[in-house]
Amino acid sequence: MKVTSNISADGKTITINIGERFDFSCHGEFRDAYSAVDPAQTKFIINFSRTDYLDSAALGMLLVLRERAGGDKADITLEGCNASVRQIMDVTRFERLFEIKA
Repeated sequence: MKVTSNISADGKTITINIGERFDFSCHGEFRDAYSAVDPAQTKFIINFSRTDYLDSAALGMLLVLRERAGGDKADITLEGCNASVRQIMDVTRFERLFEIKA
């Protein structure tokens, strides 16, 4: 699997682990990872620690999650970004939309 997820014991936080490649082929798995929870009531942690590649479809999937989770009120953290993933986040100015941790 390219995308896995873990829900905290209290059901309020979900960690979505992204595999080596985050692209359109992950669309279904990524959507399924958060479809079991109410996005507007959940804190999301997107773990990129294993990710070496992402494309525009992946960025779009993150934006869809953000919108479903409440837009500006969404609680989404992108973490574990290596240098290449972080560069893409910087170029696209995603730090304005998401909290980004190393």
